[in-house]
Amino acid sequence: MPKINGNEIRPGNIIEHDGGLWIAVRTSHVKPGKGGAFAQVELKNIRDGRKLNERFRSADKVERVRLEQKDKQFLYETDGMLVFMDTETYEQTELPADILGDRRPFLQDGMTVVVEYYDEEALSATLPEKVTCEIVETEPVVKGQTAANSFKPAMLDNGVRVMVPPFVGSGEKIVVNTETFEYVERA
Repeated sequence: MPKINGNEIRPGNIIEHDGGLWIAVRTSHVKPGKGGAFAQVELKNIRDGRKLNERFRSADKVERVRLEQKDKQFLYETDGMLVFMDTETYEQTELPADILGDRRPFLQDGMTVVVEYYDEEALSATLPEKVTCEIVETEPVVKGQTAANSFKPAMLDNGVRVMVPPFVGSGEKIVVNTETFEYVERA
């Protein structure tokens, strides 16, 4: 794995530090009046979510980790485990359902998910940015209310509540952003 200087750490970089894998959440470069400059880096542990603030001088060397990304197709869920199939080798793998976190309800049959691996360990899974869902419950459409810049709550077929524009009614399909849980457009 390549070693980089402490002042080259950028947000999103994954480094090996103190025997664990950490992702850089925020970095700021500080030049104090006395002494050498350093990078103040906020780190988050990939495995357990702990946070850490660390100072790295330009002379400090850290291991930058590159994760291997594989496309996996979701097949089914069994006993709290999600079963995925590798799209190239057709090999099936089971991952815990909590690997998706709060985005789990947006997972649909046959959906292609990007799973990031470190060695052979699956660390994270990323859903597509936009998913089509159906509205099962919302307030009825009221004529003349479309000009106002207001939103109303709606319940989706996967049990997630989102805010939608007033012209969208029950039974309609909409596109939802899986990262922000916001309405994007009608499907």
